[in-house]
Amino acid sequence: MSDGQGSGNLKITLVRSTIGRRKDQEATVRSLGLRKLHSSVVRPDNASIRGMVLKIRHLLTVEEVEAAQGGTESAAPKRAAKTSRARKSTSSE
Repeated sequence: MSDGQGSGNLKITLVRSTIGRRKDQEATVRSLGLRKLHSSVVRPDNASIRGMVLKIRHLLTVEEVEAAQGGTESAAPKRAAKTSRARKSTSSE
């Protein structure tokens, strides 16, 4: 993290578990959008995000990324939506 704040985005990855951590630290992890271990998100580089990162820096790795690489990333691939299947009706006479 460089001194020039507000100049791009930060890729934030959760590398340590929140089990046994204080509730406010768990809430900070969730508010950053991190749900599972080794999941990553890209957030704007601003004072509020940096404050959250500073609070839980022992649980995270942080990289600066270009603004063109914005968006949210996840370590696990997204699952396809389930399609509904019509049930076969069995008629008994």
